[in-house]
Amino acid sequence: MGRARPGEREPPSPGPAAPPEPPRRRARALALLGALLAAAVAAAAARACALLAEAQAAARQESALKALGTEGLFLFSSLDTDGDMYISPEEFKPIAEKLTGSTPAASYEEEELIPDPTEETLTIEARFQPLLPETMTKSKDGFLGVSRLALSGLRSWTAAAVPSAVFAARHFQPFLPPRGQELGEPWWIVPSELSVFTGYLSNNRFYPPPPKGKEVIIHRLLSMFHPRPFVKTRFAPQGAVACLTAISDSYYTVMFRIHAEFQLSEPPDFPFWFSPGQFTGHIILSKDATHVRDFRLFVPNHRSLNVDMEWLYGASEGSSMEVDIGYIPQMELEAMGPSVPSVILDEDGNVIDSRQPSGEPLQFVFEEIRWQQELSWEEAARHLEVAMYPFKKVTYLPPAEVQGGLSGRLSWKELEDLQSNQENPSHRQLAGLHLEKYSFPVEMMICLPNGTVVHHINANYFLDITSMKPEDVENNVFSFSSTFEDPSTATYMQRGREVSESRSRNLRKGNLWFLEMA
Repeated sequence: MGRARPGEREPPSPGPAAPPEPPRRRARALALLGALLAAAVAAAAARACALLAEAQAAARQESALKALGTEGLFLFSSLDTDGDMYISPEEFKPIAEKLTGSTPAASYEEEELIPDPTEETLTIEARFQPLLPETMTKSKDGFLGVSRLALSGLRSWTAAAVPSAVFAARHFQPFLPPRGQELGEPWWIVPSELSVFTGYLSNNRFYPPPPKGKEVIIHRLLSMFHPRPFVKTRFAPQGAVACLTAISDSYYTVMFRIHAEFQLSEPPDFPFWFSPGQFTGHIILSKDATHVRDFRLFVPNHRSLNVDMEWLYGASEGSSMEVDIGYIPQMELEAMGPSVPSVILDEDGNVIDSRQPSGEPLQFVFEEIRWQQELSWEEAARHLEVAMYPFKKVTYLPPAEVQGGLSGRLSWKELEDLQSNQENPSHRQLAGLHLEKYSFPVEMMICLPNGTVVHHINANYFLDITSMKPEDVENNVFSFSSTFEDPSTATYMQRGREVSESRSRNLRKGNLWFLEMA
């Protein structure tokens, strides 16, 4: 037949057929595909379940709001501690006790502080004088606009809930220092759980959480004043701190500072928070906590105001809140004497009657304690204050001590007088520069000697931002350092860094002055 023309190529012959895919590899691929599909279906199902649960929760919330109204839902939510929109018998218990007037069985602190007849005990007495209403700022206008119900819990609190109580010496073991603790070196009895990441605790609570561990003794002591103490405050600084002020061969003297508060209202009223500036005091106890020589706890009353108060006027976390301050003359716990044995044994181990034949109680003679190391109350108080407020590690001197002729605190009225002074143009200019940056009620400023305000922050803004959670702050003020324990410290240090940067840009202009205007 014919040959291929020149330049033409014959089509290539087909090669051998590809071998079939091995059955094992195909099965493995199918299994992998099936697993991926199953995982995708499971994830979709989980997501659908989550969305369904959210929708059901939202529906229950909406239904409850329609049925109960805003205030009713607030009351319901305050009892629904687990947030499942159902009130369990345990959650309903506080209302049942309130309605029936019954007293609950042994509470959690009583269960943990079970008495032992062979140990020493002491009697603690509570002394309480109620807050003076005339010291509240709202008393100046006759409490105009303040609901009588809002203050009912405060007005009815006229005496200590428990005038006296018996404690075992060993119950005070949480006040013992850690091993190797030095004189004046603070340690935490109840450490703070607040940080720049947690924000503050809710205002919408009536009953304190059950205390745990070392919180138990503090809770029971504070319960002598009022039945609803919160060992952990809503805002920083939070907790209880202590330090050694004296050491002997067998005894310690421990000074402590406690930040705690009380919630005075009961449903259906809204929460009312009563927050003393601090509880302070001391305890003298043996190194094995079998004997307590002395104990005292009190709210300092040497200043004109020593209590902060806040109460809600609405049924949600964002509801309006009234704030006031006042003075309480006395809030104190004191041991009536050293701890003594509950049971007295003779040399043979037989129980001896604690009373003499005349009926008089036996008198105990206590050894004199010879202290080997001691620290003054003032110095110990300073250590505890710095532990609570770390930014106070820096000693701030009044401007008058740094550069005479200028006070560290000025009122806006004084500056207005200076600004209107026609005889001194220099003072007029300086006053004007400061008044430009001032806003009510208190403005903290750092300025140069020529009057230039390097940095300023309003006290209200400072307090607001230190009570917010980091994600709610626009300029992420908390990013400066995560090592500080409370938002106020982080904010303070952030402002310090800003001032330091401004100072470095203005080195040639002289020293910085710190002013506070009210």
